[in-house]
Amino acid sequence: MRIVAALLVLMLAALLPAHAEISRSDAADTAQRTSGGRVLTIERVKVDGRDVWRIKVVTPKGEVQVLRIDVTSGQIV
Repeated sequence: MRIVAALLVLMLAALLPAHAEISRSDAADTAQRTSGGRVLTIERVKVDGRDVWRIKVVTPKGEVQVLRIDVTSGQIV
């Protein structure tokens, strides 16, 4: 019975993604903290073959910036 249970656990683990992804909300929070500004838009796009969150923010000085945050790592790229 233990072997069956162990096999079931392994099979379920194989179905899970190999990595966690940064949510839209977490990416927006990161952009807001980094820029000190307000998020205007956020969209998921591919850049150089990897998924990133493209986030447009307006800074406290009124400047518009575009930040890209890697969906997998959460790092600004």
